[in-house]
Amino acid sequence: MAGFYERAYVSLIRRAVFPLHERLKGHSTTRMLREMENDQWMDVAQLRQLQNQRLRQLLKHAFTTVKYYRELVRDLGLSANDFQSEADLEKLPLLDKKIIRSNIDNLKSSDAKGIQPFSTGGSTGVPLTFYLGPTRISSDVAARCRAEGWWGSRIGDREYVLWGSPLELTKQDRFREMRDWVLRTRLMSAFEVNPGTMDRYLDEMKRTGCRRIFGYPSSIALLCEHAHRQGRDLSRLGVRTVFVTAEYLWDHWRQVIAQTFGCPVVNGYGGRDSGFVAHECPHGGMHITADRMIVEIVGDKGQRVCPGELGEIVVTHFDTPEMPFIRYRTGDMGALSSELCRCGRTLPLLERIEGRKSDFIVAPDGRLMHGLSLIYVLRKIAGIEQFRITQKAVDDFQLELVTGSDFARSSEAIIRSEFEQRLRAAVNVRIQYSSTMPASKNGKFRYVISEVAEQHTEIARVN
Repeated sequence: MAGFYERAYVSLIRRAVFPLHERLKGHSTTRMLREMENDQWMDVAQLRQLQNQRLRQLLKHAFTTVKYYRELVRDLGLSANDFQSEADLEKLPLLDKKIIRSNIDNLKSSDAKGIQPFSTGGSTGVPLTFYLGPTRISSDVAARCRAEGWWGSRIGDREYVLWGSPLELTKQDRFREMRDWVLRTRLMSAFEVNPGTMDRYLDEMKRTGCRRIFGYPSSIALLCEHAHRQGRDLSRLGVRTVFVTAEYLWDHWRQVIAQTFGCPVVNGYGGRDSGFVAHECPHGGMHITADRMIVEIVGDKGQRVCPGELGEIVVTHFDTPEMPFIRYRTGDMGALSSELCRCGRTLPLLERIEGRKSDFIVAPDGRLMHGLSLIYVLRKIAGIEQFRITQKAVDDFQLELVTGSDFARSSEAIIRSEFEQRLRAAVNVRIQYSSTMPASKNGKFRYVISEVAEQHTEIARVN
């Protein structure tokens, strides 16, 4: 009988409550979701035709109503007629955070209505502020619903969200609390993953039950490790899927989360600025939301690179008429695949997502090295419980450590020696010890932060 009421409640939320909620907010989420459910099964030629059609619509709108783009194409001697397909995008320069900061008002469409300011942080602490309208917000929600549906997850399933964005943590008014109660979504702060709060989170999850978890993989992994220390068995909570996003998903995080909850850990890639870019399906394919955007992979001079080749991920989002994101540099590194997924969806695939450019280290000789090259040094040393590597200059590193009783101070010499071997140069490694390792200001935890790579303009081949 309990199963009948559960299915009836979820059906009511999905068919009536959620569509009404989105409509009252002025969002077109339900319509977009219906479109996306059909788009994912188009043949490749149809999908490409749809992309080109939506691209032309976005560019024509931007060149007409957005001052920045109107002046840009005038200076380039171009018009909307010069852009007929995805290949023509290379006629436009890349859009980066510096340009947005300098042209924030000129990037807004004169037709924009209902826009809201949003911001993202960065490892250097300089936030990016931009505007999103109901079209983009609707698109992102619909894309998430479609992707989670691949795993049998439904709107109305009881969900716990471990998140750290200041927006979500400061607007808990009575309406939002009531909405979350109806939709059975519980927001938990990723800023407060200390033993006391984690005990409360786990107690509540056990009391109410939980169908899915969504949030930062670092925070969810910390919750799992805490549960292990407490001797709690989280595999009995009923969690069917753990959806993670907003951080690079390290293999050991995926393993500990999957083993703890006894369910799949599903990766999603995107950002508040770039949108819902890609999501993992049950066959392991990282599907790009290609019916709503174009993803390019570019090299050091902004040129497109071949499938399988690593470069920076650049996004053109069709659902950004209020403030167009056209050839936007995400700062993330990845590679496209030339293959289609075995699941039958024609949405193209990201073959690899290697993390933020600032997750890479710039060696003194100019090579761009993935942070894993230094992480492996620390992982094999006994007694290191947590660490964070911050590159301040090409030859200057700050290493923060949380250590256990089995850590030997003599390991410092090994760390410095192996850092120099991998970087092929003498470098300064300043080691600091702490009893805790707090997350960054946005609630995420990052193992590697390169303040040099954040400003590094050339993308070298990763060794």
